[in-house]
Amino acid sequence: MRDQETTAATRDRAGHESLPRGEPSRLPRGRAALRARWRRLRDPLSLYLAVAAGSVLGGVLRASASAAVHALAGPGFPLGTLFVNVVGSFVIGFYATLTGPDGRAFVSARQRQFVMTGICGGFTTFSVFSLETFRLIESGRLPAAGMNIGISIVAWLAAVWLGHAIASRINRIGGN
Repeated sequence: MRDQETTAATRDRAGHESLPRGEPSRLPRGRAALRARWRRLRDPLSLYLAVAAGSVLGGVLRASASAAVHALAGPGFPLGTLFVNVVGSFVIGFYATLTGPDGRAFVSARQRQFVMTGICGGFTTFSVFSLETFRLIESGRLPAAGMNIGISIVAWLAAVWLGHAIASRINRIGGN
């Protein structure tokens, strides 16, 4: 009944919502309008908060993983950025396939956005890849810049394909 009251509401000249005459509201007019507005904002707001939380998590993971790879491999070639972008590409290919319409895992749209847009978007970084490639070019290391571009694009696409292929096999496994 409450949803019918909200949809039956009309706006007066000042833009305030009111119920048609003869239909009592369970809440005072201001509170009913506030609750109706909150219901309209709650779902989009919770989606944005989920993406933001995933971005924070992905960004912290990216900084940690990139720093660890850089410490192991040393300076010179941007292996940390290559690593996080390849891992992120694999994860998004795997998760998108596993949780897609034909996937084995049924998750909400909010959870998919949390992982794919939030975590993977925060974890991977095209902007740092671009900056590092530009710095290689600027320092006259054209072969290294070309290698970074070539290896990165091929590795990203291969990682997405591999994630998709593994998740597709999991999706075909019988049973619960």
